[in-house]
Amino acid sequence: MNKRIATVPRKTKETDINVKLNIDGSGKSKINTGIAILDHMLELLAFHGLFDLNIVAKGDLKIDIHHTNEDVGIVLGEAFNKALGDKKGIKRAASASWPMEDVVATVTVDISGRPFFEEIKVSLTNQPKINDAEEYSLSYANHFLEAFSNKMGINLNIELKTSNPDLHTNLELVFKALGKALDEATQIDPRRKGIPSTKGVID
Repeated sequence: MNKRIATVPRKTKETDINVKLNIDGSGKSKINTGIAILDHMLELLAFHGLFDLNIVAKGDLKIDIHHTNEDVGIVLGEAFNKALGDKKGIKRAASASWPMEDVVATVTVDISGRPFFEEIKVSLTNQPKINDAEEYSLSYANHFLEAFSNKMGINLNIELKTSNPDLHTNLELVFKALGKALDEATQIDPRRKGIPSTKGVID
């Protein structure tokens, strides 16, 4: 099997980002986006997805985190897409759930070439809302995931059942489940001899 590795740089007037990804890694990561909670979430994704992931990002954080947050999603999605190549033999679709106390996140992915993501579907119980953290919010997480989904070319569906108002707790389970689902979906099925689509191609 060819090594499924990609290095993707992206430089704009707002951000300068470099991502190195090995899909068939061991969960090692070195991540510095300048956004502490995003760094932590991506470390969780890499660890539980068994991806080796290095990200260095410099952005206009003196203004706000919007451009850096979104552009890291863009470059990471592009890295996954590039590393997967023609996607021959992959399992393609997977779903994973991750619980912790009163929270359960369920992530379903389809590496279909047809990107789709609306927002994390939150089912609240006993709490009015998930509170924003000092530098991050559920809205920022949705923007990141939308950019990632669009560039990787995946259908991404996330459901969160929670009675916990802590943003960190909720996002932690989302990114753990995302790592687990992506790990399964990107694995090679030895029974699959070609591209997992009746069309014969995943764009």
